[in-house]
Amino acid sequence: ENLSGHIRFKNVRFSYSGKTEENNLVLKDVSLEVKPGQITALVGLNRSGKTTCVKLLERFYQPQAGEILLDGEPLLSYKDQFLHQKIAVVSQDCVLFARSVRENIKYGCEGASDEEMYQAAEQASAHKFISELSKGYDTDAGEKGGQVSGGQKQRIAIARALIKKPKILILDNATSDLDTENEYQVHEALTKLAKSCSVLMISNKMSIVEKANHIIVLNNGAVTEEGSHEELMKKSGHYAEMVKKQETGFKRPREEGGAEQCHK
Repeated sequence: ENLSGHIRFKNVRFSYSGKTEENNLVLKDVSLEVKPGQITALVGLNRSGKTTCVKLLERFYQPQAGEILLDGEPLLSYKDQFLHQKIAVVSQDCVLFARSVRENIKYGCEGASDEEMYQAAEQASAHKFISELSKGYDTDAGEKGGQVSGGQKQRIAIARALIKKPKILILDNATSDLDTENEYQVHEALTKLAKSCSVLMISNKMSIVEKANHIIVLNNGAVTEEGSHEELMKKSGHYAEMVKKQETGFKRPREEGGAEQCHK
């Protein structure tokens, strides 16, 4: 029951086709660690394997080789229900239901008090805008969250994750639609939250990545660099290149119809 949330990938190899030839592998001997008490960021260009790591953590798939450990035990040895209680995932295209904001935040935690809901919303930088909606927390979020903006939707989804008080919080591009101020407030909340759990953040938004305690760089399915923002900038490798491209407003992929490459 007393999960600390320590995650370890040991030489994980994975392909969606099940074929283990090198050119089929999405993850190639990936070893990484996500420690409790800190924010770990996973970065890399599109198709570098970031979201695949999340899918393996959620046990949607099994690696073909290597293993994933949670608190030193094989991830496979845990019951699904237990993992569902302990792991919260917020993805970029988070889903809101055609119910009230209150029901959306308390989804899966119906026994939570309003006080806990307000606290989670506050941490997700959502309480202020929710309070200003026509019916506050009783406002209908609309079909697939159509009544609220992209950034508001993401903050409601983050509040829904925080109310669970998870031991592992995974944010898969979950702050992509937030403006700088809300992003800062959410990061402040995550920093406090990380004292009692593991936070794994997938993002190429360097303004938030650089604040992580530990950054892991994936390139073509392999870990190429890891360290703090300062350490990685000194290495002048993949990470430093990504930061520089974003700072100079690298726009070329947008013209090619693939704007996600910079912003995901």
